[in-house]
Amino acid sequence: MDQVWMLSCAKWRATVSEATVAGIRPMNEGDLERVLSWRNHPEVRRYMYTQHEISLKEHARWFARASQDPERHLLVFEIDKSPLGFINIHQIASGGIADWGFYAAPDAPKGTGHALGQAALRYAFEAAGLHKLCGQALAFNERSIRFHLNLGFQREGVLRHQHFDGRQYHDVVCFGLLANEWHQPN
Repeated sequence: MDQVWMLSCAKWRATVSEATVAGIRPMNEGDLERVLSWRNHPEVRRYMYTQHEISLKEHARWFARASQDPERHLLVFEIDKSPLGFINIHQIASGGIADWGFYAAPDAPKGTGHALGQAALRYAFEAAGLHKLCGQALAFNERSIRFHLNLGFQREGVLRHQHFDGRQYHDVVCFGLLANEWHQPN
């Protein structure tokens, strides 16, 4: 994956303009501190399975291990070459079945999440050649649930009391999108 995957963004809302060009590129060591700051932001961290503040050392160890895994795509989402989000696609089964996780920079302009989602789906189904992309959201994360549904994912089930955050159990909502269900934006 040597190239940056680009797409023209003609119909994004709000402050992401019609002239915007979005791209996805591989994450590198130079991105560690920025991506960690996004991940540790309280509004991002509260929706994660691991909710403690991650140290730079812990983050660097994770990156060193994950970046060597050929089944993992660690990606940075950019708009006009400005990093605004992180995408993790992990092939979990043969036949092109993968999980994904993502987050936008907490200060990203409105509309960035939708652009990130569209770019990630294009990458997953066109560049990586996946058959199915799966996602999960904690049941109280209504924004992520709407996000998945708006991107065309199907709600495939609920794992009851699947996550314990140290205080209480939470349901996990599961989503899936097949390559032949994905409709590339115009």
